[in-house]
Amino acid sequence: MQELLEQIEEYLYGVWRFRWVALVAAWIIAIAGWIVVAQLPDKYEATARLHVDSNTILGPLLRGLAIQPDVGQRVALMSKTLLSRPNMEKLMRMVDLDLKVRNEQDKEALITELRDNIELSGQRNNASLYSIAYTHSDRIVAQRVVQSLISIFIESTLGDKRKDSAGAQEFLDKQIAEYEIRLAEAEARLADFKRRYVGTMPGEQGGYYQRLEMAKGQLGSAQLELREAENRRAELKRQLSGEEPVFIPGGADDFGAPSHLDQRIQNLQTRLDELLLKYTERHPDVIEIQSIIASLEEEKKQELEARQAEPSAPQASLQSSPVYQQMRSMLSESEARVAELRVRATEYEKRVNELEAKIDQIPLIEAELQQLNRDYDAVSQQHEALLKRRESAHLSEKAEQDASEVKFRVIDPPFVPLKPSQPNKLLLNGAVFLASLAAGIGLALLTSLIRPVFYSRGALNRITGLPVLGSVAFVLSKAQKRRQRLAGAMFVSLVLLLGTLFVGVNLMHDMGFDLLGKVQSLGARIL
Repeated sequence: MQELLEQIEEYLYGVWRFRWVALVAAWIIAIAGWIVVAQLPDKYEATARLHVDSNTILGPLLRGLAIQPDVGQRVALMSKTLLSRPNMEKLMRMVDLDLKVRNEQDKEALITELRDNIELSGQRNNASLYSIAYTHSDRIVAQRVVQSLISIFIESTLGDKRKDSAGAQEFLDKQIAEYEIRLAEAEARLADFKRRYVGTMPGEQGGYYQRLEMAKGQLGSAQLELREAENRRAELKRQLSGEEPVFIPGGADDFGAPSHLDQRIQNLQTRLDELLLKYTERHPDVIEIQSIIASLEEEKKQELEARQAEPSAPQASLQSSPVYQQMRSMLSESEARVAELRVRATEYEKRVNELEAKIDQIPLIEAELQQLNRDYDAVSQQHEALLKRRESAHLSEKAEQDASEVKFRVIDPPFVPLKPSQPNKLLLNGAVFLASLAAGIGLALLTSLIRPVFYSRGALNRITGLPVLGSVAFVLSKAQKRRQRLAGAMFVSLVLLLGTLFVGVNLMHDMGFDLLGKVQSLGARIL
Protein backbone atom coordinates (compact mmCIF):
# COMPACT_ATOMS: atom_id res chain seq x y z
CA MET A 1 0.00 0.00 0.00
CA GLN A 2 2.88 2.35 0.86
CA GLU A 3 4.50 1.64 -2.47
CA LEU A 4 1.25 2.42 -4.28
CA LEU A 5 0.95 5.76 -2.51
CA GLU A 6 4.57 6.58 -3.33
CA GLN A 7 3.94 5.68 -6.99
CA ILE A 8 0.91 7.99 -7.14
CA GLU A 9 2.89 10.74 -5.48
CA GLU A 10 5.66 10.35 -8.08
CA TYR A 11 3.11 10.66 -10.90
CA LEU A 12 1.72 13.82 -9.36
CA TYR A 13 5.21 15.26 -8.99
CA GLY A 14 5.88 14.37 -12.62
CA VAL A 15 2.74 16.17 -13.79
CA TRP A 16 3.59 19.22 -11.67
CA ARG A 17 7.10 19.20 -13.06
CA PHE A 18 5.76 19.58 -16.60
CA ARG A 19 2.75 21.71 -15.66
CA TRP A 20 3.58 24.31 -18.28
CA VAL A 21 3.46 21.67 -20.98
CA ALA A 22 0.04 20.63 -19.69
CA LEU A 23 -1.18 24.24 -19.58
CA VAL A 24 -0.01 25.02 -23.11
CA ALA A 25 -1.57 21.84 -24.45
CA ALA A 26 -4.83 22.59 -22.64
CA TRP A 27 -4.93 26.12 -24.08
CA ILE A 28 -4.22 24.94 -27.59
CA ILE A 29 -6.74 22.11 -27.50
CA ALA A 30 -9.44 24.22 -25.83
CA ILE A 31 -9.12 27.12 -28.27
CA ALA A 32 -9.02 24.79 -31.27
CA GLY A 33 -12.02 22.82 -30.00
CA TRP A 34 -14.04 25.96 -29.29
CA ILE A 35 -13.30 27.24 -32.78
CA VAL A 36 -14.51 23.95 -34.25
CA VAL A 37 -17.65 24.07 -32.12
CA ALA A 38 -18.28 27.66 -33.14
CA GLN A 39 -18.02 26.68 -36.80
CA LEU A 40 -20.68 24.00 -36.45
CA PRO A 41 -23.81 25.16 -38.28
CA ASP A 42 -26.80 25.95 -36.13
CA LYS A 43 -29.94 23.92 -36.74
CA TYR A 44 -33.49 24.90 -35.87
CA GLU A 45 -36.13 22.33 -34.98
CA ALA A 46 -39.71 23.04 -36.01
CA THR A 47 -42.36 21.05 -34.14
CA ALA A 48 -46.12 20.61 -34.38
CA ARG A 49 -48.74 18.44 -32.73
CA LEU A 50 -51.92 17.19 -34.34
CA HIS A 51 -54.82 14.97 -33.38
CA VAL A 52 -55.51 12.19 -35.85
CA ASP A 53 -58.32 9.67 -35.73
CA SER A 54 -55.78 6.92 -36.25
CA ASN A 55 -58.33 4.12 -35.82
CA THR A 56 -60.14 5.37 -38.91
CA ILE A 57 -57.04 6.08 -40.96
CA LEU A 58 -55.12 2.98 -39.98
CA GLY A 59 -58.11 0.65 -40.10
CA PRO A 60 -57.17 -0.96 -43.43
CA LEU A 61 -53.58 -1.31 -42.29
CA LEU A 62 -54.39 -2.74 -38.86
CA ARG A 63 -57.14 -5.12 -39.99
CA GLY A 64 -56.10 -8.73 -39.54
CA LEU A 65 -53.63 -8.15 -36.71
CA ALA A 66 -54.12 -10.44 -33.74
CA ILE A 67 -53.66 -7.65 -31.17
CA GLN A 68 -53.94 -3.88 -31.18
CA PRO A 69 -50.47 -2.49 -31.98
CA ASP A 70 -48.67 -0.23 -29.52
CA VAL A 71 -47.54 3.33 -30.10
CA GLY A 72 -44.31 2.25 -31.79
CA GLN A 73 -46.17 0.18 -34.35
CA ARG A 74 -48.68 2.96 -34.96
CA VAL A 75 -45.90 5.50 -35.51
CA ALA A 76 -44.14 3.12 -37.88
CA LEU A 77 -47.32 2.72 -39.95
CA MET A 78 -47.95 6.46 -39.97
CA SER A 79 -44.34 7.09 -41.03
CA LYS A 80 -44.73 4.72 -43.98
CA THR A 81 -47.74 6.76 -45.07
CA LEU A 82 -46.14 10.16 -44.51
CA LEU A 83 -42.57 9.51 -45.69
CA SER A 84 -43.40 7.85 -48.98
CA ARG A 85 -41.48 8.97 -52.04
CA PRO A 86 -44.42 10.77 -53.73
CA ASN A 87 -45.01 12.75 -50.55
CA MET A 88 -41.31 13.66 -50.29
CA GLU A 89 -41.26 14.88 -53.90
CA LYS A 90 -44.40 16.90 -53.29
CA LEU A 91 -42.84 18.36 -50.14
CA MET A 92 -39.76 19.44 -52.11
CA ARG A 93 -41.93 21.33 -54.58
CA MET A 94 -44.05 22.98 -51.88
CA VAL A 95 -41.02 24.30 -49.95
CA ASP A 96 -39.05 25.17 -53.14
CA LEU A 97 -36.23 22.84 -52.19
CA ASP A 98 -36.23 21.42 -55.70
CA LEU A 99 -34.73 24.66 -57.01
CA LYS A 100 -31.33 23.47 -55.82
CA VAL A 101 -31.67 20.08 -57.53
CA ARG A 102 -29.56 19.75 -60.68
CA ASN A 103 -29.59 15.98 -61.28
CA GLU A 104 -30.96 12.73 -59.93
CA GLN A 105 -28.13 12.37 -57.40
CA ASP A 106 -29.01 15.72 -55.84
CA LYS A 107 -32.65 14.70 -55.75
CA GLU A 108 -31.93 11.39 -54.02
CA ALA A 109 -29.65 13.11 -51.52
CA LEU A 110 -32.32 15.71 -50.71
CA ILE A 111 -35.02 13.03 -50.25
CA THR A 112 -32.72 11.06 -47.97
CA GLU A 113 -31.94 14.20 -45.95
CA LEU A 114 -35.63 14.99 -45.56
CA ARG A 115 -36.44 11.47 -44.37
CA ASP A 116 -33.54 11.48 -41.92
CA ASN A 117 -34.45 14.87 -40.41
CA ILE A 118 -38.22 14.32 -40.18
CA GLU A 119 -39.26 12.75 -36.90
CA LEU A 120 -42.73 11.42 -36.14
CA SER A 121 -43.56 10.39 -32.58
CA GLY A 122 -46.68 9.39 -30.66
CA GLN A 123 -47.88 9.48 -27.09
CA ARG A 124 -48.43 6.30 -25.15
CA ASN A 125 -51.33 7.62 -23.09
CA ASN A 126 -53.17 8.93 -26.16
CA ALA A 127 -52.78 7.00 -29.40
CA SER A 128 -54.44 9.76 -31.46
CA LEU A 129 -51.86 12.47 -30.68
CA TYR A 130 -48.81 12.71 -32.92
CA SER A 131 -45.84 15.07 -32.98
CA ILE A 132 -43.99 16.08 -36.16
CA ALA A 133 -40.51 17.58 -35.96
CA TYR A 134 -38.01 18.69 -38.61
CA THR A 135 -34.49 20.06 -38.19
CA HIS A 136 -32.83 22.44 -40.66
CA SER A 137 -30.18 25.15 -40.67
CA ASP A 138 -32.72 27.68 -41.93
CA ARG A 139 -35.41 28.55 -39.42
CA ILE A 140 -38.00 29.55 -42.04
CA VAL A 141 -37.41 26.41 -44.10
CA ALA A 142 -37.90 24.21 -41.05
CA GLN A 143 -41.24 25.86 -40.29
CA ARG A 144 -42.44 25.59 -43.90
CA VAL A 145 -41.46 21.91 -44.08
CA VAL A 146 -43.52 21.04 -40.99
CA GLN A 147 -46.50 23.05 -42.24
CA SER A 148 -46.29 21.38 -45.64
CA LEU A 149 -46.01 17.95 -43.99
CA ILE A 150 -49.28 18.53 -42.14
CA SER A 151 -51.01 19.64 -45.34
CA ILE A 152 -49.66 16.70 -47.34
CA PHE A 153 -50.62 14.22 -44.65
CA ILE A 154 -54.21 15.45 -44.40
CA GLU A 155 -54.71 15.70 -48.17
CA SER A 156 -53.10 12.36 -48.99
CA THR A 157 -54.93 10.54 -46.20
CA LEU A 158 -58.34 11.86 -47.20
CA GLY A 159 -57.63 11.19 -50.88
CA ASP A 160 -56.36 7.69 -50.18
CA LYS A 161 -59.37 7.06 -48.00
CA ARG A 162 -61.75 7.95 -50.84
CA LYS A 163 -59.71 5.88 -53.29
CA ASP A 164 -59.66 2.94 -50.89
CA SER A 165 -63.42 3.17 -50.42
CA ALA A 166 -64.05 3.25 -54.17
CA GLY A 167 -61.53 0.49 -54.72
CA ALA A 168 -63.15 -1.64 -52.03
CA GLN A 169 -66.59 -1.16 -53.63
CA GLU A 170 -65.23 -2.10 -57.05
CA PHE A 171 -63.44 -5.13 -55.63
CA LEU A 172 -66.56 -6.34 -53.84
CA ASP A 173 -68.68 -5.88 -56.98
CA LYS A 174 -66.21 -7.91 -59.05
CA GLN A 175 -66.05 -10.64 -56.45
CA ILE A 176 -69.84 -10.81 -56.15
CA ALA A 177 -70.22 -11.05 -59.94
CA GLU A 178 -67.61 -13.80 -60.04
CA TYR A 179 -69.27 -15.73 -57.24
CA GLU A 180 -72.68 -15.35 -58.86
CA ILE A 181 -71.27 -17.06 -61.97
CA ARG A 182 -69.70 -19.78 -59.84
CA LEU A 183 -72.95 -20.20 -57.91
CA ALA A 184 -74.96 -20.58 -61.13
CA GLU A 185 -72.44 -23.14 -62.39
CA ALA A 186 -72.65 -25.08 -59.13
CA GLU A 187 -76.45 -25.07 -59.26
CA ALA A 188 -76.39 -26.27 -62.87
CA ARG A 189 -73.98 -29.09 -62.02
CA LEU A 190 -76.13 -30.15 -59.06
CA ALA A 191 -79.35 -30.07 -61.11
CA ASP A 192 -77.77 -32.04 -63.96
CA PHE A 193 -76.48 -34.62 -61.50
CA LYS A 194 -79.93 -35.05 -59.95
CA ARG A 195 -81.49 -35.48 -63.40
CA ARG A 196 -78.96 -38.14 -64.38
CA TYR A 197 -79.37 -40.15 -61.21
CA VAL A 198 -83.05 -39.65 -60.51
CA GLY A 199 -84.40 -42.49 -58.38
CA THR A 200 -81.01 -43.35 -56.95
CA MET A 201 -80.48 -40.19 -54.90
CA PRO A 202 -80.38 -40.45 -51.12
CA GLY A 203 -83.72 -39.18 -49.86
CA GLU A 204 -85.46 -38.82 -46.54
CA GLN A 205 -84.94 -42.52 -45.81
CA GLY A 206 -81.18 -42.06 -45.60
CA GLY A 207 -78.32 -43.21 -47.74
CA TYR A 208 -77.77 -46.27 -49.82
CA TYR A 209 -77.02 -48.70 -47.02
CA GLN A 210 -80.00 -47.53 -44.98
CA ARG A 211 -82.28 -48.05 -47.96
CA LEU A 212 -80.78 -51.48 -48.65
CA GLU A 213 -81.32 -52.57 -45.05
CA MET A 214 -84.85 -51.21 -45.12
CA ALA A 215 -85.65 -53.02 -48.37
CA LYS A 216 -84.26 -56.28 -46.97
CA GLY A 217 -86.34 -55.82 -43.86
CA GLN A 218 -89.48 -55.19 -45.88
CA LEU A 219 -88.70 -58.24 -48.04
CA GLY A 220 -88.27 -60.41 -44.97
CA SER A 221 -91.57 -59.18 -43.50
CA ALA A 222 -93.42 -59.74 -46.77
CA GLN A 223 -92.00 -63.27 -47.15
CA LEU A 224 -92.97 -64.10 -43.56
CA GLU A 225 -96.51 -62.86 -44.10
CA LEU A 226 -96.67 -64.81 -47.38
CA ARG A 227 -95.68 -68.04 -45.66
CA GLU A 228 -98.27 -67.41 -42.94
CA ALA A 229 -100.96 -66.77 -45.55
CA GLU A 230 -100.01 -69.92 -47.53
CA ASN A 231 -100.13 -72.03 -44.38
CA ARG A 232 -103.54 -70.61 -43.54
CA ARG A 233 -104.81 -71.36 -47.06
CA ALA A 234 -103.47 -74.92 -46.93
CA GLU A 235 -105.19 -75.49 -43.59
CA LEU A 236 -108.49 -74.20 -44.97
CA LYS A 237 -108.22 -76.49 -48.00
CA ARG A 238 -107.52 -79.45 -45.73
CA GLN A 239 -110.55 -78.71 -43.61
CA LEU A 240 -112.78 -78.30 -46.66
CA SER A 241 -111.59 -81.56 -48.15
CA GLY A 242 -112.58 -83.32 -44.88
CA GLU A 243 -116.23 -82.14 -44.93
CA GLU A 244 -118.83 -84.87 -45.82
CA PRO A 245 -121.00 -83.73 -48.68
CA VAL A 246 -124.68 -83.25 -48.08
CA PHE A 247 -126.86 -83.70 -51.19
CA ILE A 248 -129.96 -81.58 -51.20
CA PRO A 249 -132.32 -82.09 -54.07
CA GLY A 250 -133.49 -79.00 -55.75
CA GLY A 251 -134.77 -77.60 -58.97
CA ALA A 252 -134.00 -74.70 -61.16
CA ASP A 253 -133.93 -72.35 -58.17
CA ASP A 254 -130.72 -73.96 -57.00
CA PHE A 255 -128.91 -72.42 -59.88
CA GLY A 256 -129.95 -69.03 -58.67
CA ALA A 257 -128.30 -69.53 -55.26
CA PRO A 258 -124.84 -68.02 -54.89
CA SER A 259 -122.00 -70.50 -55.40
CA HIS A 260 -118.54 -70.51 -53.83
CA LEU A 261 -117.14 -68.84 -56.98
CA ASP A 262 -119.52 -65.94 -56.53
CA GLN A 263 -118.36 -65.53 -52.93
CA ARG A 264 -114.72 -65.55 -53.95
CA ILE A 265 -115.35 -63.06 -56.74
CA GLN A 266 -117.20 -60.81 -54.33
CA ASN A 267 -114.38 -60.92 -51.78
CA LEU A 268 -111.75 -60.23 -54.42
CA GLN A 269 -113.86 -57.38 -55.78
CA THR A 270 -114.01 -55.85 -52.29
CA ARG A 271 -110.26 -56.20 -51.94
CA LEU A 272 -109.82 -54.64 -55.38
CA ASP A 273 -111.94 -51.65 -54.39
CA GLU A 274 -109.80 -51.13 -51.29
CA LEU A 275 -106.57 -51.24 -53.32
CA LEU A 276 -107.92 -48.81 -55.92
CA LEU A 277 -108.46 -46.31 -53.12
CA LYS A 278 -104.72 -46.35 -52.40
CA TYR A 279 -103.08 -47.24 -55.73
CA THR A 280 -103.66 -46.83 -59.44
CA GLU A 281 -104.77 -49.52 -61.88
CA ARG A 282 -101.12 -50.08 -62.86
CA HIS A 283 -100.12 -51.22 -59.37
CA PRO A 284 -98.92 -54.87 -59.33
CA ASP A 285 -101.41 -55.91 -56.60
CA VAL A 286 -104.33 -54.44 -58.54
CA ILE A 287 -103.27 -56.15 -61.75
CA GLU A 288 -102.85 -59.52 -59.97
CA ILE A 289 -106.30 -59.38 -58.32
CA GLN A 290 -107.93 -58.35 -61.60
CA SER A 291 -106.37 -61.35 -63.31
CA ILE A 292 -107.63 -63.67 -60.50
CA ILE A 293 -111.15 -62.21 -60.81
CA ALA A 294 -111.08 -62.72 -64.57
CA SER A 295 -110.01 -66.36 -64.14
CA LEU A 296 -112.75 -66.96 -61.53
CA GLU A 297 -115.33 -65.39 -63.82
CA GLU A 298 -114.22 -67.76 -66.56
CA GLU A 299 -114.38 -70.72 -64.19
CA LYS A 300 -117.85 -69.68 -63.07
CA LYS A 301 -118.98 -69.43 -66.67
CA GLN A 302 -117.67 -72.92 -67.43
CA GLU A 303 -119.40 -74.33 -64.32
CA LEU A 304 -122.72 -72.84 -65.34
CA GLU A 305 -122.38 -74.25 -68.81
CA ALA A 306 -121.62 -77.69 -67.35
CA ARG A 307 -124.69 -77.56 -65.13
CA GLN A 308 -126.87 -76.52 -67.97
CA ALA A 309 -125.48 -79.36 -70.09
CA GLU A 310 -126.62 -81.95 -67.44
CA PRO A 311 -130.06 -80.82 -66.23
CA SER A 312 -131.12 -84.23 -65.12
CA ALA A 313 -128.06 -84.93 -63.02
CA PRO A 314 -128.58 -84.77 -59.34
CA GLN A 315 -127.30 -81.64 -57.75
CA ALA A 316 -124.66 -82.51 -55.15
CA SER A 317 -124.18 -79.26 -53.41
CA LEU A 318 -123.21 -78.04 -50.02
CA GLN A 319 -124.62 -74.58 -50.59
CA SER A 320 -127.03 -74.96 -47.75
CA SER A 321 -124.23 -75.62 -45.16
CA PRO A 322 -123.34 -72.32 -43.32
CA VAL A 323 -120.05 -73.75 -42.05
CA TYR A 324 -119.08 -74.82 -45.49
CA GLN A 325 -119.97 -71.43 -46.95
CA GLN A 326 -117.98 -69.62 -44.25
CA MET A 327 -114.92 -71.78 -44.81
CA ARG A 328 -115.16 -71.26 -48.58
CA SER A 329 -115.28 -67.49 -47.94
CA MET A 330 -112.23 -67.67 -45.69
CA LEU A 331 -110.41 -69.71 -48.32
CA SER A 332 -111.15 -67.06 -50.94
CA GLU A 333 -109.82 -64.36 -48.67
CA SER A 334 -106.70 -66.42 -48.00
CA GLU A 335 -106.08 -66.92 -51.69
CA ALA A 336 -106.47 -63.21 -52.32
CA ARG A 337 -104.14 -62.43 -49.43
CA VAL A 338 -101.59 -64.94 -50.73
CA ALA A 339 -101.74 -63.39 -54.20
CA GLU A 340 -101.32 -59.93 -52.74
CA LEU A 341 -98.39 -60.92 -50.54
CA ARG A 342 -96.73 -62.79 -53.36
CA VAL A 343 -96.83 -59.64 -55.51
CA ARG A 344 -95.49 -57.56 -52.63
CA ALA A 345 -92.66 -60.00 -51.89
CA THR A 346 -91.78 -60.08 -55.58
CA GLU A 347 -91.63 -56.30 -55.69
CA TYR A 348 -89.47 -56.06 -52.54
CA GLU A 349 -87.17 -58.75 -53.88
CA LYS A 350 -86.86 -56.79 -57.10
CA ARG A 351 -85.93 -53.65 -55.18
CA VAL A 352 -83.33 -55.52 -53.13
CA ASN A 353 -81.83 -57.00 -56.27
CA GLU A 354 -81.68 -53.59 -57.91
CA LEU A 355 -79.98 -52.06 -54.87
CA GLU A 356 -77.52 -54.93 -54.57
CA ALA A 357 -76.73 -54.61 -58.26
CA LYS A 358 -75.82 -50.95 -57.63
CA ILE A 359 -73.67 -51.64 -54.59
CA ASP A 360 -70.58 -50.32 -56.40
CA GLN A 361 -72.34 -47.38 -58.04
CA ILE A 362 -74.50 -45.96 -55.25
CA PRO A 363 -71.66 -45.01 -52.86
CA LEU A 364 -69.88 -43.20 -55.70
CA ILE A 365 -73.08 -41.34 -56.52
CA GLU A 366 -73.60 -40.37 -52.90
CA ALA A 367 -69.97 -39.24 -52.54
CA GLU A 368 -70.23 -37.15 -55.70
CA LEU A 369 -73.49 -35.65 -54.47
CA GLN A 370 -71.92 -34.72 -51.14
CA GLN A 371 -69.00 -33.10 -52.95
CA LEU A 372 -71.38 -31.11 -55.16
CA ASN A 373 -73.38 -30.05 -52.09
CA ARG A 374 -70.21 -28.98 -50.28
CA ASP A 375 -69.04 -26.95 -53.26
CA TYR A 376 -72.44 -25.36 -53.60
CA ASP A 377 -72.68 -24.56 -49.88
CA ALA A 378 -69.17 -23.06 -49.83
CA VAL A 379 -69.84 -20.85 -52.84
CA SER A 380 -73.25 -19.86 -51.50
CA GLN A 381 -71.88 -18.93 -48.07
CA GLN A 382 -69.07 -16.89 -49.58
CA HIS A 383 -71.54 -15.16 -51.89
CA GLU A 384 -73.78 -14.26 -48.95
CA ALA A 385 -70.77 -13.01 -46.96
CA LEU A 386 -69.70 -10.77 -49.85
CA LEU A 387 -73.21 -9.38 -50.14
CA LYS A 388 -73.21 -8.54 -46.43
CA ARG A 389 -69.79 -6.91 -46.73
CA ARG A 390 -70.93 -4.82 -49.66
CA GLU A 391 -73.94 -3.62 -47.70
CA SER A 392 -71.67 -2.82 -44.75
CA ALA A 393 -69.33 -0.94 -47.07
CA HIS A 394 -72.26 1.06 -48.46
CA LEU A 395 -73.39 1.95 -44.96
CA SER A 396 -69.87 2.90 -43.88
CA GLU A 397 -69.34 5.08 -46.93
CA LYS A 398 -72.66 6.80 -46.41
CA ALA A 399 -71.91 7.35 -42.73
CA GLU A 400 -68.51 8.87 -43.58
CA GLN A 401 -70.09 11.14 -46.18
CA ASP A 402 -72.79 12.31 -43.79
CA ALA A 403 -70.47 12.67 -40.79
CA SER A 404 -69.42 16.23 -39.95
CA GLU A 405 -66.82 15.44 -37.29
CA VAL A 406 -63.24 16.54 -37.85
CA LYS A 407 -60.79 13.70 -38.45
CA PHE A 408 -57.74 15.98 -38.18
CA ARG A 409 -57.08 18.81 -35.77
CA VAL A 410 -53.83 20.74 -35.38
CA ILE A 411 -53.30 21.19 -31.66
CA ASP A 412 -49.95 23.03 -31.81
CA PRO A 413 -49.16 24.78 -35.11
CA PRO A 414 -45.59 24.61 -36.45
CA PHE A 415 -43.31 26.46 -34.06
CA VAL A 416 -39.59 27.24 -34.38
CA PRO A 417 -37.68 28.77 -31.42
CA LEU A 418 -35.47 31.79 -32.02
CA LYS A 419 -32.44 29.98 -30.64
CA PRO A 420 -31.04 27.00 -32.49
CA SER A 421 -31.80 23.64 -30.96
CA GLN A 422 -28.82 21.83 -32.44
CA PRO A 423 -26.01 21.41 -31.74
CA ASN A 424 -25.83 21.89 -27.97
CA LYS A 425 -22.75 24.12 -28.00
CA LEU A 426 -22.77 24.62 -24.23
CA LEU A 427 -22.38 20.89 -23.73
CA LEU A 428 -19.82 20.63 -26.52
CA ASN A 429 -17.77 23.53 -25.13
CA GLY A 430 -17.81 21.92 -21.71
CA ALA A 431 -16.68 18.64 -23.20
CA VAL A 432 -13.88 20.43 -25.06
CA PHE A 433 -12.79 22.19 -21.84
CA LEU A 434 -12.64 18.94 -19.85
CA ALA A 435 -10.95 17.14 -22.72
CA SER A 436 -8.30 19.86 -22.98
CA LEU A 437 -7.52 19.60 -19.26
CA ALA A 438 -7.36 15.82 -19.45
CA ALA A 439 -5.14 15.98 -22.55
CA GLY A 440 -2.77 18.47 -20.87
CA ILE A 441 -2.43 16.33 -17.76
CA GLY A 442 -1.90 13.24 -19.85
CA LEU A 443 0.77 14.96 -21.94
CA ALA A 444 2.57 16.13 -18.81
CA LEU A 445 2.46 12.62 -17.34
CA LEU A 446 3.75 11.12 -20.56
CA THR A 447 6.60 13.63 -20.66
CA SER A 448 7.54 12.85 -17.06
CA LEU A 449 7.66 9.16 -17.90
CA ILE A 450 9.89 9.83 -20.88
CA ARG A 451 12.22 12.07 -18.83
CA PRO A 452 12.10 10.51 -15.36
CA VAL A 453 13.85 11.78 -12.21
CA PHE A 454 14.08 10.51 -8.63
CA TYR A 455 11.97 12.37 -6.15
CA SER A 456 12.77 10.39 -2.98
CA ARG A 457 15.36 8.06 -1.47
CA GLY A 458 12.76 5.27 -1.48
CA ALA A 459 12.32 5.54 -5.24
CA LEU A 460 16.09 5.45 -5.74
CA ASN A 461 16.44 2.43 -3.49
CA ARG A 462 13.52 0.63 -5.19
CA ILE A 463 14.81 1.15 -8.69
CA THR A 464 18.57 0.62 -8.18
CA GLY A 465 18.35 -1.94 -5.40
CA LEU A 466 21.24 -0.24 -3.61
CA PRO A 467 21.07 1.10 -0.09
CA VAL A 468 20.83 4.89 0.15
CA LEU A 469 23.08 6.10 2.95
CA GLY A 470 22.00 9.75 2.84
CA SER A 471 20.66 12.68 0.79
CA VAL A 472 21.38 16.40 0.45
CA ALA A 473 18.41 18.80 0.22
CA PHE A 474 18.39 21.58 -2.37
CA VAL A 475 17.97 24.96 -0.68
CA LEU A 476 16.47 27.73 -2.81
CA SER A 477 17.66 31.27 -2.57
CA LYS A 478 15.29 34.16 -1.99
CA ALA A 479 15.37 35.16 -5.66
CA GLN A 480 14.60 31.62 -6.72
CA LYS A 481 11.72 31.40 -4.24
CA ARG A 482 10.36 34.71 -5.54
CA ARG A 483 10.53 33.52 -9.15
CA GLN A 484 8.92 30.26 -8.12
CA ARG A 485 6.02 32.05 -6.43
CA LEU A 486 5.63 34.34 -9.43
CA ALA A 487 5.59 31.37 -11.78
CA GLY A 488 3.00 29.63 -9.61
CA ALA A 489 0.82 32.72 -9.55
CA MET A 490 1.11 33.05 -13.33
CA PHE A 491 0.21 29.37 -13.75
CA VAL A 492 -2.87 29.72 -11.57
CA SER A 493 -3.83 32.90 -13.39
CA LEU A 494 -3.58 31.21 -16.77
CA VAL A 495 -5.70 28.30 -15.53
CA LEU A 496 -8.32 30.70 -14.19
CA LEU A 497 -8.15 32.67 -17.41
CA LEU A 498 -8.83 29.48 -19.36
CA GLY A 499 -11.85 28.80 -17.16
CA THR A 500 -13.01 32.40 -17.57
CA LEU A 501 -12.64 32.10 -21.32
CA PHE A 502 -14.79 28.96 -21.22
CA VAL A 503 -17.52 30.81 -19.34
CA GLY A 504 -17.26 33.79 -21.69
CA VAL A 505 -17.55 31.63 -24.81
CA ASN A 506 -20.72 30.03 -23.45
CA LEU A 507 -22.22 33.38 -22.44
CA MET A 508 -21.56 34.84 -25.90
CA HIS A 509 -23.14 31.81 -27.52
CA ASP A 510 -26.13 32.06 -25.22
CA MET A 511 -26.51 35.74 -26.06
CA GLY A 512 -26.25 35.02 -29.78
CA PHE A 513 -22.95 36.91 -30.23
CA ASP A 514 -20.96 35.44 -33.08
CA LEU A 515 -17.38 36.07 -32.00
CA LEU A 516 -15.88 33.97 -34.75
CA GLY A 517 -17.86 35.85 -37.36
CA LYS A 518 -16.72 39.15 -35.94
CA VAL A 519 -13.11 38.05 -36.00
CA GLN A 520 -13.42 36.82 -39.58
CA SER A 521 -15.04 40.05 -40.72
CA LEU A 522 -12.38 42.09 -38.90
CA GLY A 523 -9.63 40.08 -40.55
CA ALA A 524 -11.24 40.56 -43.90
CA ARG A 525 -11.29 44.37 -43.34
CA ILE A 526 -7.66 44.43 -42.31
CA LEU A 527 -6.67 42.45 -45.37
